[in-house]
Amino acid sequence: MVFRRGRQPGLEADGASAFEREALACIDSLYGTALRLTGNPADAEDLVQDTYLKAFRAVDQFQPGTNLKAWIFAILHNTFLNRRRRAVKEPLGVEPEEIERAASSGFGGSVATPEQLLVRETLDDDLQAALDALPGNFRQAVWLRDVEEFSYAEIAKMLDIPVGTVMSRISRGRRLLYEHLTGVRVS
Repeated sequence: MVFRRGRQPGLEADGASAFEREALACIDSLYGTALRLTGNPADAEDLVQDTYLKAFRAVDQFQPGTNLKAWIFAILHNTFLNRRRRAVKEPLGVEPEEIERAASSGFGGSVATPEQLLVRETLDDDLQAALDALPGNFRQAVWLRDVEEFSYAEIAKMLDIPVGTVMSRISRGRRLLYEHLTGVRVS
């Protein structure tokens, strides 16, 4: 739902600021990364929605002239990490009906979503499997660098880790991908 505000300085005739237009232009990249992080389309959509909510609430904290996409991705990653921390603390509640439904579907019998089909069609099956097999930290760093094309410094800022750690994770992640794809162990 779009909320209309009164005419404000910096807003164009259509009511959207340059910040809003540029921020919303990142939605596909954010969703792809959120899907990679969560592994679930519904959770990815929620993560992207929360990211935009936080970004628009904190618009006054954004420094014009800096990389807006990197700023929003940092919000996405921090939101994901906070959710994951909260989830670890909360007990898992499963309804008996859900268990029966999962058992009757054979666990793996679910139909892939359009987003999952697109990602699988875009990436070679072997590459998809190799990416999925990477440990989370390596997968995240490789994805942000090689798919989203962020700089090492931007990734370091997003993940709140040193640039050297980013470089190391990308290097190790690429090596693991290579080893998984070729079967050749690199020392």
